This record gives sequence, structure tokens and C-alpha cells, in this order.
Amino acid sequence: MRVAINLLTDDPANPSGAHWFWTRVIPEMASRLTGDEQLHLLVSPTSRASHTGYGPGVHHVTFPWSNERPPLRTASEHLYSPLRLPLSGIDVFNTLLAPIVRPAPGLVVHFKTLHAYTAPESVRPSARLYRRLSYPRTARVADAIVINSESLRHEVTRYLDVDPAKLHLIPEAVDHELFRPGDPEHARHTLRLRYGITRPFVLFVSSLWPYKNCAGLLRAFAAAKPELGDRQLVIVGPGRDGPHAAELGELAAELGISDDVVWVGGVPITETVLFYRAADVFVYPSFNETFGLPILEAMATGCPVVTSNISAMPETAGGAALLADPSDPEAIGQAILEACGPARDGLREKGLLRASEFSWARTAERTLDLYRAVYARRGGRR
Repeated sequence: MRVAINLLTDDPANPSGAHWFWTRVIPEMASRLTGDEQLHLLVSPTSRASHTGYGPGVHHVTFPWSNERPPLRTASEHLYSPLRLPLSGIDVFNTLLAPIVRPAPGLVVHFKTLHAYTAPESVRPSARLYRRLSYPRTARVADAIVINSESLRHEVTRYLDVDPAKLHLIPEAVDHELFRPGDPEHARHTLRLRYGITRPFVLFVSSLWPYKNCAGLLRAFAAAKPELGDRQLVIVGPGRDGPHAAELGELAAELGISDDVVWVGGVPITETVLFYRAADVFVYPSFNETFGLPILEAMATGCPVVTSNISAMPETAGGAALLADPSDPEAIGQAILEACGPARDGLREKGLLRASEFSWARTAERTLDLYRAVYARRGGRR
């Protein structure tokens, strides 16, 4: 069995959550390959260096572009894949959206989000149109569709005409070697030197799209500020220089909390663990998530979590976080105060236990088993 995995949809200069996902899942799958099973990674000359050292069962198929050139990358997926992948004898192709011509007998797709429908403002108009045109056909021709939550299953069946039997729930996971409890004082000292964070703080980690609801968190923080004392609000994530970030800065000024908000911007994912360890509470008040991985990352470090009571967040939190209505800043503020107070120790213990239920090894094993099932259903090698 030869499986091709499309890694072209990531920009090597600005790696996304998808990059983190595959760099954790591929090594785990590689260690479980048996017999003549192989993984073939679709990479570009600029992305290849990010996907090396996986072992003898993992090979590269080089395409001209990855997502640093989105239109050219998309064209190559549709035009080059049906020509190139048969040359490597590919049996199963794993991608996000189906090419116009099927490049392999088996087709597995990952639906990571349906933001083209659920959060259209977060997707460029051209990309939104392309996805809305591609999703229905992809759902129709795929042999299997990987989803990461029951919430996403609900969205897929709401927006797409899809055979429910095609949907396979495989949750994401936490890198427990990185995201684990550590010395909070050391973390606070490091953040003080690097980012000027001088006081205890409430933490937000996310890209600054409107649906992530940083605006609601600013309002909640302002409402709870009299009881939060000298705590700061630390905002970590890409988009610091974008138009929405400017709106958020204006809102902080209107609320009178500008001096209490630290806008960190994007940091390497390996550095976010320091913020989780040092924070009094992590708040994730998003309006829409298909999984909400930062919830588990925070829990795995022992940081109490407050998150939304809608979408996938209650499912991911699994009873180990305080839930609040993301449209109600006062409710978010009260949950923050509770998490910083008497509920803190209980949330910490529940969160550590919940995060331990998720591992990349389990995610990889289930994904590889799905490839095997599709391969067998398609009659094995051509």
C-alpha cells in the first residue's frame, strides 16, 4: 500500500496548525508501517526541508509550489497530481479537497474546518468561493472523510450532502513531551525578560480573526478588572498587525484597559508552553471551532481553562473547563474570576486528566487504519 499525503496547502514561511498536525502524525504512522506499506509526501522545494528524517518507509513527491503561491499550488494539485501520482504507484491519496481528476484509486480527505460556511469573514473571497465550489464534489467522490469532532460532523451534514458512513471521527491530540507541567516561576521570569510581562495574567492564544472573539474577552476582562486586581491580559497569536487587531486596540482604549493588555503577536508553538505555564487562566471564548486544540495544550500544562459553551469546545474540554456564553462578556468575566479563585486547583487536576486521553500515537494509528481500510475496499494494488 502506497499512500500519498498532500502537504502543499501549508506555507513554509508561515506554518499553520496543519503543519504541526502532520509533523506529529507522520512519524507515528511511519513507525507503524508494515510489509510494503509506504508514505509519499507531496512537498515543494521550499517545504521539503520541514519533512525529513521520518524513516525509510517515507518518501517525497516534489511539486513546484506549496502555499506560498496559492493559485499555482492549487493548479498543480488539479493538473499535475493525476499525472504524477500514478508514476509512484499511489493507491490512496490524502488531501483537503479532491482534484478534478482522481489521481489514485482511493481518496481520503481531511475536513479541518468549514469556515467558508461558518466563518466566511476569515477566508479570502477567492478562497471562499473555491472552497464552496469544491466541498460538495469532494464529499461526493471521497471514499472517506476524516473529521475531528462531533461538532464538525454536525456542520458537514448541515452544509453538505454527504453519506454519513463516509465520516470518520479521529480527534487531534497533544504533544505531551512539549505540553506538560513545568516551573511556573521560571516561565514567568523568561516571559518578563522576553516580552515585558511583569504581572500575573489572563491568557488568550489564537489568531486574531473576529470569530475567535478576542473582542468579547477584552470586554469580559474590563468587566472583571476590579476583582482581578493587578492582572494583565496577554494576547498571543498571529495577526497583530492586521485590521482586526487595530480594531481590538481601539476597543481596549475605549474600555480603559490599554495599559493592562500585552499584545505579544505570533510566537513559535514551542514557546507557547511558557505562556500556559505562567498564566493564571487560559481563556478561549471562540464562536466556532472544529476542535479547539489550545484547550488541551493549556490543560496538559496544568493551566485552568475557561472556554465557550457552544461549537466543539465543550466536547473537547470534556467537563474539565469552565464554560461560558461567548456572546456574554459578563459570563466570561465571572468564569475567569472563578477559575482564578476557588475552582483553580480542581480545574488543574481535571485538565491534566482530560489532556492525557489524547495522544498523537492514537491519532496516527487510527488514520493509518483508515488508509488500510480504503485500500482494501478499493481492491488492493491496481
